Amino acid sequence: MQPVTRYAKSGDVHIAYQVFGDGPINLVFAPLFVSNIELYWGQPDWSRWLLRLASYARVAIFDKRGTGMSDKLSELPGLDQRMDDLRAVMDAAGMQQAALLGISEGGPLSALFAATYPDRCRALVLYGSFAQFSSWLPTEEALAQFLGYIDQAWGSGASLPFFAPSFANDPVTQEWWGRFERLGASPAAVTALMRMNSQIDISNIVPTIRVPTLVIHRTEDVTINVEGGRYLAKHIPGARYIELPGQDHPPWIGENVEEISDAIEEFLTGSRTPVPVDRVLATVLFTDIIGSTQKAAALGDRRWRDLLNNHHAAIRRNLVHFRGHEIKTTGDGFLATFDGPARGVRCACAIADEVRPLGIEIRAGLHTGECEMIGDDVGGIAVHIGARVAALADASEVLVSSTVKDLVAGSGLRFGDRGSKSLKGVPGEWHIFAVER
Repeated sequence: MQPVTRYAKSGDVHIAYQVFGDGPINLVFAPLFVSNIELYWGQPDWSRWLLRLASYARVAIFDKRGTGMSDKLSELPGLDQRMDDLRAVMDAAGMQQAALLGISEGGPLSALFAATYPDRCRALVLYGSFAQFSSWLPTEEALAQFLGYIDQAWGSGASLPFFAPSFANDPVTQEWWGRFERLGASPAAVTALMRMNSQIDISNIVPTIRVPTLVIHRTEDVTINVEGGRYLAKHIPGARYIELPGQDHPPWIGENVEEISDAIEEFLTGSRTPVPVDRVLATVLFTDIIGSTQKAAALGDRRWRDLLNNHHAAIRRNLVHFRGHEIKTTGDGFLATFDGPARGVRCACAIADEVRPLGIEIRAGLHTGECEMIGDDVGGIAVHIGARVAALADASEVLVSSTVKDLVAGSGLRFGDRGSKSLKGVPGEWHIFAVER
């Protein structure tokens, strides 16, 4: 029987999800770029593959926002908001911890979640996936060609050979694929989604993944170049890599479906080394007041203390609103962390705007990287980079590293290029961007 579709609340957005199976482990499946969880069960190969997962796991599947049965949106979100949707589904399904199975474009989302929430990720499986969008459509011309198909023929199923060439001459499957396109997302939504996808680059993030990871890829995958899988396996510490022959992209069809399913089951049901939660991926925010010494001297101790109290209150209000975590105050500044880079950027902008009427201006800098958890404090190179980025900012300016800019692709945030900079005590040159607001 088809599982019941329910809705998880992620902010103001409703995310459609289903839960099925009663195995001893939790497993969350992050789908391809479009999906419709109610349509899965009408395709025999797909439903058979899902039921195999359910034979040893309690499985949650969902439609990402803007697709399938989830809320339709005027603007599709970036990866960090989609990561919130995955977490909302886990919470609604009562899964404090789960293994993640990311297929294709669901892979970067799952990888980002695993790096950010290692305590909630038991293991990570990436199939037919990538760190950079160029593994999918390597040139602007290739992207334009696919966008042309969406505009002119989306819903016809004519894209089937570019995903599953084994079924290219099967009219029944092509008819089903056309329905899958139509019910997965509208042409406008798919176009917006692909433009967001074209900016995906988590290459700076994959080395921070610390959970047990399995990467599987078919050598001649017609959708995602095998180099995408090889890159993930090479750069995720300790990842196991399995490369199999075949051209079809979906793992539920093709010549080695059972071999793929066997590998996933063996990996997920075998013994797992507990994940040490002393290092996590986080977005670090530093702020400080411009010209604080001169301002304090001009105001006197009492008025300066009152001003600082108002400044602190404004920052803490915004940290609560944007789900930031205060680490410590640094006299006239703050160090905070966020589990989503877009929220961190928006929080910094809101703080800069809110404190200006107090007669002060702040500078702010953000970087996303692996942080060491040291009691209630954080440390590591990512913290040093965040501090150095902030030191480059002018009054009321919010600067970010290129890592932050890459991760918020599709969020609607805009940036101006500030060029490559040397950061004191940090090796190499770092590309810096200013938030435009």
